[in-house]
Amino acid sequence: MARRAAGGTGASGGARVRAARRPQVRLPSPEPYGGGGLEPDGDYDGLEFRDADLSGQDGAGARFMDCALTGCALDGARLHRARFLDSVLTGPRGVGTDLSEATLRDVEVTGARLGGTQLHGAVLERVLIRGGKIDYLNLRAARLRDVVFEGCVLVEPDFGGARLERVEFVDCALKDADLSSATLTDVDLRGAAPLEIARGLDRLAGAVISTGQLLDLAPVLAGELGIRVEG
Repeated sequence: MARRAAGGTGASGGARVRAARRPQVRLPSPEPYGGGGLEPDGDYDGLEFRDADLSGQDGAGARFMDCALTGCALDGARLHRARFLDSVLTGPRGVGTDLSEATLRDVEVTGARLGGTQLHGAVLERVLIRGGKIDYLNLRAARLRDVVFEGCVLVEPDFGGARLERVEFVDCALKDADLSSATLTDVDLRGAAPLEIARGLDRLAGAVISTGQLLDLAPVLAGELGIRVEG
């Protein structure tokens, strides 16, 4: 079983938020994946998927434990209710990957190039998403706990109705995010640049932002509150 770190670092000074616990996955030596298609409810333990083309394959309900997925194509892959546990995904790419209601626990995702990924209703716990770019990420009604977005670009992510607890955005671009009906607890947005909220500004209670971000958001906040600002 992969080992993980139990804690993270907190914010120094200013607003106090509980820091996200980051995964630190150390995989045992994985065995090369033998090829062939994924199977619904399949069990993949200690395997390395290197440069595998998983496009359009059906792995709904499958379990990936202590696995390394490197440079894999996931276009249209069906991974509904799949479970990724103590695993590392490096350089995943694809459009329309279905991970709805999936579980990601103690997972590191690095250098993703994804578009239209469906993670609605999913559970993410102790997940690090570092680098890369993800367009139109659907996290509606998902549960995120101890999740860190670091050094990545998120374009129009949808957190509508999601629950975020101990979530950090570190050196991360957050563009036109939808927070409608979301619930935020100990969410640190100070490292998001730019920080653009398209909808759901009223849901920022439970988050911490910087003074500069507040000034940037002021015109939108005034509009939300019906305040007319004149020179």
